[in-house]
Amino acid sequence: MGSMEMALIDGVLAGIALAVCVVLLLRLVAGARRRDRFDAAARRTWRAGRQRAVALWRWPGQRRAAARAADEIIRRAARRDADQDGNVIRPKAFHEGRGPRKPH
Repeated sequence: MGSMEMALIDGVLAGIALAVCVVLLLRLVAGARRRDRFDAAARRTWRAGRQRAVALWRWPGQRRAAARAADEIIRRAARRDADQDGNVIRPKAFHEGRGPRKPH
């Protein structure tokens, strides 16, 4: 990295540190009720961000697992002895020797 990129990174990190310091100073100046509300909002934001990060981390694995499950279901459906009409699959066991079915 060149010196320009390092200076940019240093400036961004300094800005973030300054913002955090200002927020913490305002929290100290605020009254007890506002501080409690701020703390609760900060906890909610932290939990939501953490849940999103975990979901993003697990997403590829869940997608692969869903694809494997779908492939297995398609394979099992293809092996069955059944009549297929478009996307409707009717097993031949439904048609064997029962006679007419009674409606409920």
